[in-house]
Amino acid sequence: MSSPAPEFSRPVRIDQIARHAQGVTIAADASEREALARRFNLLALDRLEADYAMSEENGAIVARGRVRAELAQPCVATGVAVPEKIDTDFLLRFVAESGEAAEGEELEIDSEDCDVIGFDGQMIDMGEAVAETVVLAMTPYPRSLDADTYLREAGVLSEEQASPFAALLSLKDKKP
Repeated sequence: MSSPAPEFSRPVRIDQIARHAQGVTIAADASEREALARRFNLLALDRLEADYAMSEENGAIVARGRVRAELAQPCVATGVAVPEKIDTDFLLRFVAESGEAAEGEELEIDSEDCDVIGFDGQMIDMGEAVAETVVLAMTPYPRSLDADTYLREAGVLSEEQASPFAALLSLKDKKP
């Protein structure tokens, strides 16, 4: 049983990589953006597009480009919309998966390998790769302008107030 197709699917067959060498632009339509917003728990995804070029390098397929998105995430404290614009370069390496690793075989990954994506050897989905690139570029814990006020009124201590050093300072200020 195969998994459902991604919401923003732009498949590229490996035998068509040369067509993508000079540059391609892809953009999610309104229904694709709405489905991605649901999947990634966004309040809005008003724009998602990317320009990229692909090439073969050292047995891998490499995609270099730029992704742009306009979105809104819920504030981690208040739940109100926190707008965000993403405009960033990306470099992705797609390596054909060879199936299951041999028993006892270890896989070593260093920081330069974080952008490696496995694929079936026949097709790469650049839409899904772009969507995942946006998710990784988003602010991980968005906060609205009034988040600190809201938390303070709810009785939540700031990191400085809850630290062991704050407790020691409060003891110093007390007179015996």
